[in-house]
Amino acid sequence: MDTVIVTGYAKAPQGTSMYELYKHAGVVLEINYRTHTIERTDFTFITSLTKDFFERILIGYSLEKGLEPLIKLIKSHYFAPSQQAIIVALQSAVQRYWDHINHLNMEHD
Repeated sequence: MDTVIVTGYAKAPQGTSMYELYKHAGVVLEINYRTHTIERTDFTFITSLTKDFFERILIGYSLEKGLEPLIKLIKSHYFAPSQQAIIVALQSAVQRYWDHINHLNMEHD
């Protein structure tokens, strides 16, 4: 198996349906650790349209490009109260991924 699952969470904005249902914005990424490419995603969004939108943005994205292009894309195409929470959750998941990869690389050195 060439993939790992990583998660990231951030507090959802109060007054949103995401907050009422989940309290947090959650991101789950399945990442190919050989290519550092996102293969599948899941989110704590309420609507399938929003989930589909983020799948199209993230699936196939190489994390070797860094997060800044993704963050710019989200900021310019996703106008919702949960925008910043999603960005923080995504950053958390990707940081967790790189921490794990770096840990594995140190074990093999």
